[in-house]
Amino acid sequence: MNIHEYQAKELLAKFGVPVPAGHAAMTVDEAVAAASKLPGPLYVVKAQIHAGGRGKGKFTELGPDAKGGVRLARDLDAVRAAATDMLGNTLVTIQTGAQGKQVNRLYVTDGVDIAQEFYLALLVNRATGRVSMVVSTEGGMDIEAVAHDTPEKIQTLDIDTATGFMPHHGRAVASALGLTGDLAKQAASVASKLYAAFLGTDAEQIEINPLAVTDDGRLLVLDAKVAFDGNAMFRHKDLAALRDETEEDESEIEASKYDLAYIKLDGDIGCMVNGAGLAMATMDIIKLNGMFPANFLDVGGGANKEKVTAAFKIILADPNVKGILVNIFGGIMKCDIIADGIVAAAKEVNLSVPLVVRLEGTNVEQGKAILAGSGLAIVPANDLGDAARKIVAEVKKAA
Repeated sequence: MNIHEYQAKELLAKFGVPVPAGHAAMTVDEAVAAASKLPGPLYVVKAQIHAGGRGKGKFTELGPDAKGGVRLARDLDAVRAAATDMLGNTLVTIQTGAQGKQVNRLYVTDGVDIAQEFYLALLVNRATGRVSMVVSTEGGMDIEAVAHDTPEKIQTLDIDTATGFMPHHGRAVASALGLTGDLAKQAASVASKLYAAFLGTDAEQIEINPLAVTDDGRLLVLDAKVAFDGNAMFRHKDLAALRDETEEDESEIEASKYDLAYIKLDGDIGCMVNGAGLAMATMDIIKLNGMFPANFLDVGGGANKEKVTAAFKIILADPNVKGILVNIFGGIMKCDIIADGIVAAAKEVNLSVPLVVRLEGTNVEQGKAILAGSGLAIVPANDLGDAARKIVAEVKKAA
């Protein structure tokens, strides 16, 4: 689950992380009022969407010469002008895609004089089972480009959660940033507090870009992106309340109601699979056969008929879907239950695209019999390779 920048900073501040003063605003008048509460005379007005690259983004309604989604304002009139431009308009960034995202919230912060900018992120290292702290002197830049062009400028430090953040970790962060004296102490303190926030909120990622040194020698978090492990939200009702559904795809919201792991993609073959690994393999083999998956959808190991029916409807709600591949390996999940759900969903939505089903595992023969006796044009497959070849062929035949 992602949250907005202003929410992330408010949360990190509770852990003692230093952030500039700022206030959220939902209207132009609120933005001006927010600025009037700040010391000034420089303010920063930031569009709040769940995407990076806001400063370099463009508002589609304002023309090609319009400024981006992060603007400096030197008086309250400039704050009002920036807020008027942003609110209700569509911001297109490198991460939103061409459709962009409508700006419904703003964050007005106190401006600071920046001497240096750094990058600092924490994430789960699934290979080691530890927390990785990624540090770079190249803050304020596209970190992916830095990693590609100058990887030596990025250092990664793994922290064992059994021992936690130790003093030597703080010294290592300061050294990686080239900081000494009081700034080195500040860097160690910030890193320690970010680690505490990471564990304390069950975060999957905390990204600070930039972490800035100000002209008066302070280390401040100027931008923050925080994402949480959705599976841990039952422990954090307060964090779950920060969810902004207007930033999410409608199909993904619907899927969450049925505890389905669903991510919309740009392809044309809908996928319904049980198990994340099997889902990834299914998407790969579709691409291997010359087409692209329209989604990642894992119905889980304990799906019932209602859940399968809901999954089918979500896939078919995507107008780009030209065919569906169902790939089920029944263990805890029984193939006959899956088959019942497929038949019920196909009849309820008047299925009009090709459907290929590969079933294997518990009660597989009963499942195949249900599909064969359904009277629907369901194409059975023997294995994953056979299923991928058949769905691609069926879609091309129907085109």
